Amino acid sequence: MKKAIAVAALPLLAACAEKDEDVRGVTHDETLLSVSASGEAETRPDQAQLEAGIQAWSATARGASDAANTQIAKVVAALKVMGIDDKDIQTRNVGVGRIDWGDRKGQYQASNTVLVTVRDVAKAGAAVTAVTEAGANVMAGPNLRMSDPEAVANSAYAAAYKAARKRAEAYAEAAGMEISRVLYIRDAGGSQGNRYLQAAVPIAPPPASPVNQNHARPESMDATGAVMTGQTTSNVTVQVDFALVPK
Repeated sequence: MKKAIAVAALPLLAACAEKDEDVRGVTHDETLLSVSASGEAETRPDQAQLEAGIQAWSATARGASDAANTQIAKVVAALKVMGIDDKDIQTRNVGVGRIDWGDRKGQYQASNTVLVTVRDVAKAGAAVTAVTEAGANVMAGPNLRMSDPEAVANSAYAAAYKAARKRAEAYAEAAGMEISRVLYIRDAGGSQGNRYLQAAVPIAPPPASPVNQNHARPESMDATGAVMTGQTTSNVTVQVDFALVPK
């Protein structure tokens, strides 16, 4: 029994001895170089999202709910007049509840809020004006975004890899070596404006707030009410392992 075990182990040992590579992928005549580098890409947002809604009060739950629903219908109608499609108007919140404190104690408050996607960012300012004039007293946004964020992120990743390669070439030149091959590329994530790439959980949009309490950024609109898109920067990082060999 002991002899059989010893004989069976010999081919395995021979296979290990023949393997000229460690667990990291480099052979005995190669040197491992691990490099991290960042890349950026800028683009101008071409879409906007905003939340618009109604808060209404009444002595009864039915009365408050009916008032909110009637007024939100006017808000939606105003959006459609300016060309916003049904698919770009989505209900985000509908609720009604009794108020147990303050000046309105004993009354009922109802709310109805919609999320609006404005696919032509040039119309974002007009959309804010339209919903406000239609009676919206809840507002958040506009939040500027890109219709194809992945295309911009991919440009940033390409720039990051090129930077990593250039850095590796500098290391190799200083050491009298050259790059023989790429062993490993790791996407280390990054950010795109307020959007985190490869986030563990989705980033929720900020909650809507009453119009008279909406703290809009001063730079979000110019003096005429037009949204100033500026540019959004994608900033990402990659880690690349290279195998180096002597020149």
